[in-house]
Amino acid sequence: MKQKRIGFETQNRISGFLYFLPWLLGFIMFFLSPLVTTVWYSLNQVRVAAEGGTEFVFLGLGNYIDLFTSEVSANAQPFSRLFVDENILIFTQLPLITIFSLFLAILANAKYPGRGIVRVIFFLPIVFGLELVRSYGINSAGRSLIEAAAARYYENNPVIMLLWNYTFLPLRLIRFLSSAMEGIFTLFTRTGVQTMIFLAGLQSISPAHYEVAKIEGANAYTIFWRVTLPSISHVMMFVIIYTLIDLFMGSIFGNEIYQYAYSRGKIGMGSALSVVYILNVILALGVVWVFMRRAKIIDR
Repeated sequence: MKQKRIGFETQNRISGFLYFLPWLLGFIMFFLSPLVTTVWYSLNQVRVAAEGGTEFVFLGLGNYIDLFTSEVSANAQPFSRLFVDENILIFTQLPLITIFSLFLAILANAKYPGRGIVRVIFFLPIVFGLELVRSYGINSAGRSLIEAAAARYYENNPVIMLLWNYTFLPLRLIRFLSSAMEGIFTLFTRTGVQTMIFLAGLQSISPAHYEVAKIEGANAYTIFWRVTLPSISHVMMFVIIYTLIDLFMGSIFGNEIYQYAYSRGKIGMGSALSVVYILNVILALGVVWVFMRRAKIIDR
């Protein structure tokens, strides 16, 4: 009796599910219960009962309504404004980090004398730990010198001054360029993992693709847009998602949730803030996913 073969697409789906299965099991065993508990706490006023233990007073959506109407952050800022500001900051940093890390990866992948030393400098945040390098950079004199030089370059650059005085560029764009140049050191410390991922993607491209492009007469610009960038589109998708999650993990919301749940003793309000924060991250991932599909970075 002839056995029925499994199709190639079905094999890929099975392989993908098996790859995904450990995460799914870990989520069910370790994260599902705390997530459900957090949602339940967010719908209640949680306090210590007189006889001991925990007492719940069901409020429905009361915590969520108060969160955006009467509650303020540790800096006395309404949470509606805080969410808007943090999302704007994250989505402005996302393309900067992605493009800068791709530039560093291309530079580290090029062949020139001293490439090993350059790679060591690029990957210091990974070797010593991102937080260690970032903390050292914030407290070091070198950071001040670098950012001061960037600020002076911005202020004294004749091209930028010409754009400032004789063009109709919005003031927000000018301020964005200024803040990006002043924070160049912080930007560098956030690109270690992304640079390594891009470098792995660049090294996976077959040299035959570049040889064919050169035979056809393509220049370096055309090779980058027609060969390099399409070949690492799947890597770019991973880098963008990783960077977005990393930016949200380092945002101010974690400290605000801790302050409400433990310092102020408002566990229900802190849980509501946690749920809104999770929904915000999911919505941001959805926006990025739609953008990548429309930009044809991913096919489906």
